[in-house]
Amino acid sequence: LPTALAMEHNKSIETSVSQALQMEKDGAHIIDIGGESTRPGAKEIAIEEELHRVVPVILSLRKVSNVPISIDTRHSHVAKAAIAAGADIVNDVSGGTFDEEMLSTVSKLSVPMILMHMRGTPETMQTMTSYSNVVNDVAHSLKKLSQRASDAGIPKWLQVLDVGIGFAKDYHGNLELLKYGPGRVREYMGDDTAMLLWGPSRKGFLGTITGEKVAEKRDYGTTAACCMAVATGPLGACNIIRVHNVKDVKQAIQVMDAIRGA
Repeated sequence: LPTALAMEHNKSIETSVSQALQMEKDGAHIIDIGGESTRPGAKEIAIEEELHRVVPVILSLRKVSNVPISIDTRHSHVAKAAIAAGADIVNDVSGGTFDEEMLSTVSKLSVPMILMHMRGTPETMQTMTSYSNVVNDVAHSLKKLSQRASDAGIPKWLQVLDVGIGFAKDYHGNLELLKYGPGRVREYMGDDTAMLLWGPSRKGFLGTITGEKVAEKRDYGTTAACCMAVATGPLGACNIIRVHNVKDVKQAIQVMDAIRGA
């Protein structure tokens, strides 16, 4: 079973900690905490506000659990403060390109980093969804992000690469990434050891397929997408899946694994 990276955003401290503990109980191996929305069209918030939202939650969660915590941020200052508060991993949806100090900061912190593929910003990214070959283009972009991180002092064994499902991808782009999967991305990167993350949970393309307009009601579609992401191909499945409903996805993958191993 790949690592489940559960998501926590914009809740009260008590609610966030309670939900994180439940996600851990349900099988999440990493809790992702973020204070800035990165949904399509979302505007940037002040760094001070982002710090106010995430640091108290990390401090409170760390008091009651040793579960690994990732800080979902594009800002090096927030990343540094979050790690000091008890987080373990930096998760940057811009792949370290938004803040010019991010890669050097993570290098100095000597922690793992999740580098995601995206074009533009959350506010502009859905106007940048044209690719000649989405799988190939994303793979080559991830290879460049990985090399930039390596050059900054973040070794490959501390890097996780995220294809950015739903980020600067249209309906067909998201489906192609899921269809051809992690194995094809590794093939195009020329790196069969790359650590890959897939995050299709509750994304808009699932609503397009199912007709479900409410994101929180897309868990059945999410489960199907996650099963595709972890189906082992010639160069393997993804290593981490990012989900909201940990329990349901974990059960589905356990059953899939049992059938495959029978």
